[in-house]
Amino acid sequence: MKRHRFEPARLIAGLTALAIGSGYGLDALGLWQAPGLWLFLALPAGLVLSGITAAVRATTRRDTPHTDPPPLPHT
Repeated sequence: MKRHRFEPARLIAGLTALAIGSGYGLDALGLWQAPGLWLFLALPAGLVLSGITAAVRATTRRDTPHTDPPPLPHT
């Protein structure tokens, strides 16, 4: 499998989607009374945080040269 770079913005977006989906799932099962407004506002907040992270990372990566990770040994 080809290795890829770590992208924190995608991690934040994925964790946001996972948390919102879990919240609505627990609410549907009746295990948790989800505060509708908070879950509704979590999506734009997570996307804004992800965008800020991507922008900060793009400005800091411009100065550093890109180096690929070493290949994995075949066993």
